[in-house]
Amino acid sequence: MARAAERVTTDADERRARLERARLMLLFTPALCPTESEPLALLARVLPELDVVQVRIKAHALGTSPARELAEWTRRVLALVREQASPALVLVNDRVDVAAALAAEGVDGVHLGADDCPPALARAELGEAALIGLSTHSAADVVRAADEPVDYLGFGPVHPSATKGYTSGLGCEAAWIAARATLRPLFPIGGIELANAAELAPIGRAALSRAILCADDPLAAARELRALLAAE
Repeated sequence: MARAAERVTTDADERRARLERARLMLLFTPALCPTESEPLALLARVLPELDVVQVRIKAHALGTSPARELAEWTRRVLALVREQASPALVLVNDRVDVAAALAAEGVDGVHLGADDCPPALARAELGEAALIGLSTHSAADVVRAADEPVDYLGFGPVHPSATKGYTSGLGCEAAWIAARATLRPLFPIGGIELANAAELAPIGRAALSRAILCADDPLAAARELRALLAAE
């Protein structure tokens, strides 16, 4: 029992150390990939530049669950990460049940939206070693999240986002303030692209999808975005 507890502690510390160093999180959404591209092949090209891959499947019509599709895509991503010996963390979007089912296969945790499973329930289900992220949309959300058992925050939309249907953004200054208001890693999200990523260099992190998945040269875009976020 003591050795098992020690192993869980080691896994948790190592995951959180990698999360703390992370700059670039890709919201891997196969449906966003250009029709001429095979999504997993595209991910394989850009994986060396990524720190976190959050697997996200768009909800289907009539409320049907994407759980099976999410699990299938996540298994493919995990296999690719193993094949490339990549240090990238792999998270699932929204579905605590899928994260729990795939924990033994290497999933590192789950990202929760504001209206998803409460973080405390997710923590009880997934255990202490799992990473849990939480979406926030205001400075007040960030302050409230201090009491939640989460490991990182998403914050946005920073800019208008076609992916999420936001026609306006909170702005980079709001993201800067939010990042200073928390001790947890904070990933700005929403409308982030090559033209504006440098504005987030004071934070040094971002979560994005279209700027990489829909780029003419996804690998070049990922490299440039990473460099822009790292600039000081």
